[in-house]
Amino acid sequence: MHVIPGNLPAVVVIEDDLYMQGILSQCLSENFSPVLFDNGMDAFAYLQEGNIPDIIISDLNTPLLNGIQFLEQVRSSGFFGSIPVIILSGVENTDTKIKCLEAGADDFIVKPFNPRELAARLKMILKRAGKLTVN
Repeated sequence: MHVIPGNLPAVVVIEDDLYMQGILSQCLSENFSPVLFDNGMDAFAYLQEGNIPDIIISDLNTPLLNGIQFLEQVRSSGFFGSIPVIILSGVENTDTKIKCLEAGADDFIVKPFNPRELAARLKMILKRAGKLTVN
């Protein structure tokens, strides 16, 4: 999908902390169209309803379906397997990062994060995936 000026890339955000949801919504709304969920199960159901976002951001520790479980579900699906996924975590642990990347994450970002850095990483991944053709 190529983005036409005025159409913002769709981002599914899975984050159970209300404060962090607000931060993510605010920092993404300028350049993206975020859809927020507080658990991976509801987000996966949203995908199964035919809603295919351009990229997904998932917190590592969410209820019902955590970030790794969600990522494994997405990667094992023929329909969703190519959607880029970024994992967010408050845990800065090399083993956790490696586990996420090996499970198919496109990036791993530690909270707290710089909103400009998050936006830059999203744009880079979308450009690499051929889903973003404008700045």
